[in-house]
Amino acid sequence: MELNRRVFLKCIGAAGAGVAGAATDSTAVHAWESRAPADPLGCLVDLNRCIGCRKCEQACQTVNKLPQPEQPFDDLTVLDKKRRPDERAYTVVNRYYPGRRDERDQLVPTFVKVQCMHCQDPACASACIVGALTKKENGAVYYDISKCIGCRYCMVACPFEIPAYEYHNPVTPRVMKCTFCYERVENEGKLPGCVGICPVEAMTFGRRSNLLKIAKKRIESDPGSYVNHVYGEHEAGGTSWLYISGVPFDRVGFIQVPHRPLTELAETIQSSLFSYLWSPIVLFGMLGGIMRAFGSRSDRDINDKGEES
Repeated sequence: MELNRRVFLKCIGAAGAGVAGAATDSTAVHAWESRAPADPLGCLVDLNRCIGCRKCEQACQTVNKLPQPEQPFDDLTVLDKKRRPDERAYTVVNRYYPGRRDERDQLVPTFVKVQCMHCQDPACASACIVGALTKKENGAVYYDISKCIGCRYCMVACPFEIPAYEYHNPVTPRVMKCTFCYERVENEGKLPGCVGICPVEAMTFGRRSNLLKIAKKRIESDPGSYVNHVYGEHEAGGTSWLYISGVPFDRVGFIQVPHRPLTELAETIQSSLFSYLWSPIVLFGMLGGIMRAFGSRSDRDINDKGEES
């Protein structure tokens, strides 16, 4: 019997199920608990107000001492193509035409600022095996380069596809992402660079609980101008960056993610498997047994075919 990919995955599933069953003792499995700060700082972005001026990009580049972009910040032709934050830019603004028209029947653009969402229970921090990424009490997901070993698990784990890596720097490469201006906010009491420079006040900085109140009040006060959804209130278990919009979020590039924290399932399975030292032994023992069984069956099939011929 051929041990193809599908059969192998079935073996893995069977072994995993066996271990999960063995670890159902209430003393062995610990329920997942959120480690999110109670009421961190956050930022509310009103997409109805953003004019796509890219001032936030420029301020971010200045505050974080990032390299100059290939196209200057006043060159708005860069908005003709969709971009993602990378190792040279912690935040970018994209332009979408979701179908809205003005009184002259002209398509109305919606501009979307993209950066690290600073999740309440960040998957990147959970995936980091050396603690280089941590969720701070002020809401920032902080990166400590002195601990980073360059495994890039954070890049795989992030549901919003944000962390970037300095592949061009072979000596001291870093994981690059929005810092939420952590030192600037924590030590200097200033606003994040992007928030402070916005000429139309499309961004509001403050405690997350207050931002949610502001967002919902705007929606309730003008339901014809906003969809009834605060993106980031529940996505991925909640994020420090929140958005309100006049068009559905899936039309302007927002990724649909589960409402439960992505760390919950992974950490629960991990806790179940490794709550006792023997759990990994059982896992690999069961897997080895299943593999041997399939191998023996395959040998029998080969012998039977040989005898028939």
